[in-house]
Amino acid sequence: MKRTTRRNHQLTVIRDLAIQLVIRELRLRYRRSALGFLWAIALPAGQVLVLIFIFTVVLPTGIGRYSAFVSIGVLVWTWFQAAVIMSATAITGNRELVRRPGFPSDVLPIATVGTNLFLFLMAVPALVIVVIWAGGQLGVGVIALPLLIAVQFMLTLGIAYFVASLNVSLRDTQQIVNIVLLLLFFLSPIFYDAASVPAQYRPWYDLNPFVAILDGYRTALVHGTLPDLVGLAEVAAVAIALTLVGHRLFLRASHRFAEEI
Repeated sequence: MKRTTRRNHQLTVIRDLAIQLVIRELRLRYRRSALGFLWAIALPAGQVLVLIFIFTVVLPTGIGRYSAFVSIGVLVWTWFQAAVIMSATAITGNRELVRRPGFPSDVLPIATVGTNLFLFLMAVPALVIVVIWAGGQLGVGVIALPLLIAVQFMLTLGIAYFVASLNVSLRDTQQIVNIVLLLLFFLSPIFYDAASVPAQYRPWYDLNPFVAILDGYRTALVHGTLPDLVGLAEVAAVAIALTLVGHRLFLRASHRFAEEI
């Protein structure tokens, strides 16, 4: 009983601390900014407009409701990409906190992913407007959005733990992450339909969890139906396992953080 109470107290402390760190990061990022949180929409919106022009005018893909299709892809990817890139400096960029006695350094990757989740949620209303304008059918599928967000959060957090701890001992990690994310961007159905991938490559292509995640968001928002729950459950299992393993490895490496940064 005491162990359970202590564990619940620790989780509460980490949750509250993560919230405070998210608020701090947002204040620092948009301090003295004229547009403020609108910058969270500006960059994805610019990418969407360019992709719409290229793949509806220059190289038409024939994908219906393409503006909604690509908006979902870009916005979901932006959350993941920004969180993973920021996670590389989650430890090395917070020396004063990591070196503070008793500070739970494992909260920093959580705050990093949480910050970008908040920005993602800020952009969701604009995304819904685009979906409706493009002819999307909001329906019962909307109830699956919290599940999709939770799965993506866990997947991103698991990767963030690996990246954050690895960058402490190997500072090339940030550059490696940028290259991997660039490759993964083109290997994910962000601006093209996964159905266009040749059948002989699909078994390998479908190993990318963003195939199921993006399909889930699009099914829920554009078609208004529930996504493939079996496929989503498989991604959720991988995300949970990745987070548990990443967190354990992070904790094992954390005793060296103060010395190596």
